[in-house]
Amino acid sequence: MEIKVLRNVLEANDAIAAENRRVLKDRGVYTLNLIASPGSGKTTLLERTLDALKGEFRMAVVEGDIAGSADAERIGRHGVPVVQINTGGDCHLNANMVRSALQNLPLEGLQLLFVENVGNLVCPAGFDIGEDAKVVILSVAEGDDKPEKYPLIFQQASAMVLNKIDLMPMVDFDIEKARRSARTTHPDLPIFELSARTGEGLEGWLDWVRESQRRYC
Repeated sequence: MEIKVLRNVLEANDAIAAENRRVLKDRGVYTLNLIASPGSGKTTLLERTLDALKGEFRMAVVEGDIAGSADAERIGRHGVPVVQINTGGDCHLNANMVRSALQNLPLEGLQLLFVENVGNLVCPAGFDIGEDAKVVILSVAEGDDKPEKYPLIFQQASAMVLNKIDLMPMVDFDIEKARRSARTTHPDLPIFELSARTGEGLEGWLDWVRESQRRYC
């Protein structure tokens, strides 16, 4: 019975996700779903990305958190439309939550939509929200064994960001091991090593976002 209920939940979610994807596709909006553990630096990466690309693309953000609005307030200071979703306890966004958020965004003329999912490497991997690509963000402070422990998100991701490389001298992190482990699951996975805090290595990630959006269009 539990398996049947879960299957029904996922099927209903996937139907709404397909509708979200159609709505966004019809308007030419390329959507990235950013997935990472809490404290990985995904909000800082998003802030850097918005500032770097604001002269090239019309962008918006959906912010997912269990509670609070601190990240949405940070994003709002960068001059882009932002909608906060509080899940109230759920460890991921689902397609219906994102559908509600889309109704509060100016989709006409939008080119890039970033969804910052709830901080978690497990649950968000199982829920399609209508995105065009998932991006997994791993910080060197988390440990190099994460791709081995949580393989599904690394398998599904279209790109991996290895963040906080400025902390490498201060942490016990084997960067080669992390690369090998991620590419065991996804051999062609693009990996961008950067520091969102300092800006080191950011250009490779920005080029990937640019190319992905333009290829989509």
